[in-house]
Amino acid sequence: MSLNKFVVISGMSGVHRMIGNRSNGLIVEDFDTGKRKFVSSRKHQFTPLESISIYTLDDGTAPLFDVFKAMTEKKEECPMPSPKMSQDEAFDYLGKILPNYDRDQVYHSDVKKLVKWYSFLDERNLLDFTEVEEETENEEEKAAE
Repeated sequence: MSLNKFVVISGMSGVHRMIGNRSNGLIVEDFDTGKRKFVSSRKHQFTPLESISIYTLDDGTAPLFDVFKAMTEKKEECPMPSPKMSQDEAFDYLGKILPNYDRDQVYHSDVKKLVKWYSFLDERNLLDFTEVEEETENEEEKAAE
């Protein structure tokens, strides 16, 4: 799974798949309806999920891909909270998923978005980490040769 084709668009709910880009906007596809449409960059801001990360205490960041992977691995022991969770619930959940997140730079709204995006992608079976693990193993084998 690669997050590079998934974008979040200001003013539009959910996550969209980027089909193409133009100098004045993007062509995106809605996952539920499959309809494609042009979204102007004059009205909206685009954020690829691949570029998002969570601040950590070691003066770095954890890419969203790694956070989603940790959420998937700990799904049974740490059930997904409601998107309308309280601030304490949000930070408790993130602490279980990513123990070294920076509590000063990560906000309640960030955790809510994280849970919404994960739920959106998981409901549509778009979170598949096996492909990436196989690619990593193949790259490691080639490097060893």
